[in-house]
Amino acid sequence: MSNLKSVIAIDGPAGAGKSTIARKVAQEIKYIYIDTGAMYRAVAWKVLQSPHSNPPTIEEISHICQDIKIRLAYDDQGDMLVYVGDEDVSKAIRTPEVTALVSKVAAIDTVRHKMVEIQREMAKEGHVIMDGRDIGTCVLPNADLKIFLTASVEERAKRRAKELIAKGYDVNYEEIKQDISARDKADMEREISPLKQADDAILLDTTHLTVDQVIAEIINLIKN
Repeated sequence: MSNLKSVIAIDGPAGAGKSTIARKVAQEIKYIYIDTGAMYRAVAWKVLQSPHSNPPTIEEISHICQDIKIRLAYDDQGDMLVYVGDEDVSKAIRTPEVTALVSKVAAIDTVRHKMVEIQREMAKEGHVIMDGRDIGTCVLPNADLKIFLTASVEERAKRRAKELIAKGYDVNYEEIKQDISARDKADMEREISPLKQADDAILLDTTHLTVDQVIAEIINLIKN
């Protein structure tokens, strides 16, 4: 597989399946998967663990992020682990409380600069797949392949509800749909690195595709 593209950027809105797809593609072709969304979630988790106003101010979030140490690792099953300092926060960063704060955290200039610095360092060795909101446009503008992964708001809300139900949460589909729409708006309208499709990215709508179909399509794009 030496002819594969070495640095892959996958962008798209919340709930489009970026993390699931990127992780599985990486496992298939033996690449390193870098979940940038998990990194921003780790910052949001750290903010919630620290003394802060309600809601936390930009200044408080920036201060907390300044010296944060985030590390990604993999367990024996190939599942990604997220550490803040020495603490495994892999499950803690997936709570609704963290989800509610993460867009605000990701919109802050100082936070994004810190995360981009870490992400670019991670990608230096190549053979990586990185997903997020601004990978192809900002973090890795020279990526070998850029994909913009999306799906309808309704489909993304269904997927999110199913995921939360599986974790034991009580869910309200309409609320989830409203939250996703609001998050789309916040991500697309933020001043710093807004969510948008890079000019040279390939659009892939997954609304009517299975996970396996999306994986096969992306692997085909990587090989060709």
